[in-house]
Amino acid sequence: MKRNDAVQEVRTMIELDERGKPCPLPVVEAKRAMEAAPAGEAVSVIVDNEIAVQNLKKLAGQKGWGFSAGQTGNGCYQACLSRKGSAAIHTGAEDGQRDHETAPEPEGSSDIPACGCSGGAVAVISSDCMGSGDERLGKLLMKGFLFALTSQERKPSAVLFYNRGAFLTCSGSDSLEDIRKLEKSGVEILTCGTCLDFYGIKDQLAVGQVTNMYEITEKQMNAALIVRP
Repeated sequence: MKRNDAVQEVRTMIELDERGKPCPLPVVEAKRAMEAAPAGEAVSVIVDNEIAVQNLKKLAGQKGWGFSAGQTGNGCYQACLSRKGSAAIHTGAEDGQRDHETAPEPEGSSDIPACGCSGGAVAVISSDCMGSGDERLGKLLMKGFLFALTSQERKPSAVLFYNRGAFLTCSGSDSLEDIRKLEKSGVEILTCGTCLDFYGIKDQLAVGQVTNMYEITEKQMNAALIVRP
């Protein structure tokens, strides 16, 4: 990311300092600010990790807002979210140097976080082992479960990976091929960004998208069936 020196071309702005706040607080508080923002007003959010930037980018896209972000120095980032039709927001030092930018999605896009479950099933993977007991056996069982999931006629709408389950979607996982098959069949693959950060493996994510605890909670709240191996 390039250094962010100024935010230009915005008449008014709601400013949030979310540094040091755990997931999903930056997303939740940004969403509240967006809902309260009058026409023509933007929301600026300062965060201290790139996972939070990605979550805010997803929020902007699903709300139909414009988005841009850049570094402010000291390991922090400024994300700016602007309502569709308002003035553009620039956070890069020069045009063409913005690291995160997305155009608003069409109207009708789901609110943040997108549920997408439509009352269907959601599989929740909180470990790289299935069940308790011998670790080697547990890993074999989990690999077998994910393989079996690919052959089910009725597949879940999403599979959520968090805690040590995050290792399953990263490079080196024995289940990557099966998880990619699920994704190609239309299953949403989501891995907890806080967990990837905690274990130091966010750069190793090899399938699916990064998500946050707000969306993980929302997916489960809207699911007709939750599958926990």
